[in-house]
Amino acid sequence: MSAFNPVEFNAGLALAEPEIFLTLAACAILLVDLLLGQASRRVSGLLSVLALLATAALVAAHPVEGRVVALGGLFELDRMAQVLKVATLLIVAASYVYSTDYLARRDILKGEYFVLGLFAALGALVLISAASLITLYLGLELMSLCLYAMVAFDRDSGVAAESAIKYFVLGSMASGTLLYGMSIIYGMSGSLDLATIAAAAQGGLGDNVGMIFGIAFIIVGVGFKLGAVPFHMWVPDVYEGSPTPVTVFIGTASKLGAFALIMRLLPEALGAAQGDWSQMLTVLCVLSLAIGNLVALAQTNLKRMLAYSTISHVGFTLLGILSGTVPGYQAAMFYMVTYTLVASGAFGMILLLARQGFEADRISDFRGLNARSPWFAGLMAGLMFSLAGLPPFVGFWAKLGVIQAVLGVGDTWLAVIAVMFSVVGAFYYLRVVKVMYFEEPVDTAPLGGSMVMRLVLSANALLVLALGIVPGALLAICQRALT
Repeated sequence: MSAFNPVEFNAGLALAEPEIFLTLAACAILLVDLLLGQASRRVSGLLSVLALLATAALVAAHPVEGRVVALGGLFELDRMAQVLKVATLLIVAASYVYSTDYLARRDILKGEYFVLGLFAALGALVLISAASLITLYLGLELMSLCLYAMVAFDRDSGVAAESAIKYFVLGSMASGTLLYGMSIIYGMSGSLDLATIAAAAQGGLGDNVGMIFGIAFIIVGVGFKLGAVPFHMWVPDVYEGSPTPVTVFIGTASKLGAFALIMRLLPEALGAAQGDWSQMLTVLCVLSLAIGNLVALAQTNLKRMLAYSTISHVGFTLLGILSGTVPGYQAAMFYMVTYTLVASGAFGMILLLARQGFEADRISDFRGLNARSPWFAGLMAGLMFSLAGLPPFVGFWAKLGVIQAVLGVGDTWLAVIAVMFSVVGAFYYLRVVKVMYFEEPVDTAPLGGSMVMRLVLSANALLVLALGIVPGALLAICQRALT
């Protein structure tokens, strides 16, 4: 065992400065919230947003030239981690802005919501920078346990409690399966370090039967966290049953953490066994594309429709990963980052329309929105067009990238399936647009939301259009992150 080196330890702490800052900020906000009355709860939300933005600035300000491992091999920092961390923190900050008015109107604006979200974001950051199976699992469980509590945050809602129990039971089973797969990989490689596992797989263990069993269990666990078919059964129920602010969090920030999980475990640690896990991912990909899009056609609840939409978009993300190439990984990362941006805007529109006693979570609730607010109807239409993959929105470039990735490795049949189900998916997205523009409004109440929420939501939707018109900057960032 090597001697303790204070210089190396301090250097490792410097790399983990954003995580340390966010931890201290979350604890401080929890203490401050104890001193606030119910009328001052918005202060906790404001402090939480400021903490997230400050953490994102710390992440972005740190120079990253290559892969740096610290803290005894538990923590790593590379360009992929930096990009995913900044995206996660900004998405969580936006979700807080969208959520505050909704929670205040229902008298459930409490500091615990913000603190749980901060610790969930911390879990995602730890997961994104994991260099060991131990750190991967700790980060995943920190994020997951906070999400379980957030789903049941509204203690007066029986539906939310039911969703939380379902999410907890199924999530625990998936975590156990993932842990069992990790233990097999540890037993075969003799190490918890991802780089050592990669070297062992490269040295001949990649085709070992035990290693293949470990990979299978890992894919089951990762498939659940991503919401891929056939491990998707929790997604629509949890999306619908959770308070909408929590749905925003689960549908966006947690997906970036799950993407980091699969990237660290498969391409980074088990890249030598790509021939085995890519076949397993192909099955998940095709099933997710088919079930996600076809079942979404029958949905009348917008949150359930977006849940099945998420499943289909996970299928598109897997297209890039299963290609096993660097351009494929870059396209998958671009897809996941842009999807979370679009999804946060779509869920934000639900929160904008919601008011006391009215959730605005059904497609019919958007009837005649153009007559009530042409601006926000246009923004929602743009978000739906992007999810459908129509130009000039960023969703078009995201889908084009992953389809080109599978074409590049000769999987033409997968590209054909992806295009076919993109056409199917366009139907239910355009149905929302049709309801907004071609049906009479049944609700004439003015739209809610503070000026800050409206500005952030407008910026979110306009960014989707701007990145579609000029996608080069974000594409270049994703390419540099995985070079």
